[in-house]
Amino acid sequence: MARYTGPQTKIARKFGSPIFGPDKTFEKKNYPPGQHGQNRRRKISEYGVQLKEKQKAKYTYGMLEKQFYNLFKKASRIKGITGEVFLQLLESRLDNVVFRLGIAPSRSAARQLVSHKHITVNGTLVNIPSYTVKAGDLVAVREKSKSLEVISESLSRGTHTKFSWLEWDNESLKGKFVHLPERDDIPENIKEQLIVELYSK
Repeated sequence: MARYTGPQTKIARKFGSPIFGPDKTFEKKNYPPGQHGQNRRRKISEYGVQLKEKQKAKYTYGMLEKQFYNLFKKASRIKGITGEVFLQLLESRLDNVVFRLGIAPSRSAARQLVSHKHITVNGTLVNIPSYTVKAGDLVAVREKSKSLEVISESLSRGTHTKFSWLEWDNESLKGKFVHLPERDDIPENIKEQLIVELYSK
């Protein structure tokens, strides 16, 4: 399973964004880590800017390089604006959908729920976090897993009401992936065109 397990606040400070979710330490120290973090004014090259944006997106969605690049190649073969299609594919991953529906408090927690066989798609158990959810698919909590504390606590926050491309039934603990999100609806602060430019070299 592709995932980052190192210090999250350090990475968030590196990119200047709380990419792993709310972080009290980041709020206090939202400058780059290291002895000269607050005073660093080094000019970054065009390639460096593109690379940084790619790394930020990769950490945000919890993927390793090969998996991330393969998904980009898939996006480049699909009709449409490559950067937007790429973000739509990232949003369509099962672990991300579980997170967006509010079933899990973070993408890493969502990945764990999927891997541990707590999630179904259209009534079938799916334990592959990278599984692509399609429009109309129903994502639900497995019957035996509905009493899990991590799920009930996460759902109590009501984050599933935020996104227009998802529908949620709190009675059955089941959500519907209504359609692919438009770029303006995706809240992540990612400049996808820089990633397209990097991989196009």
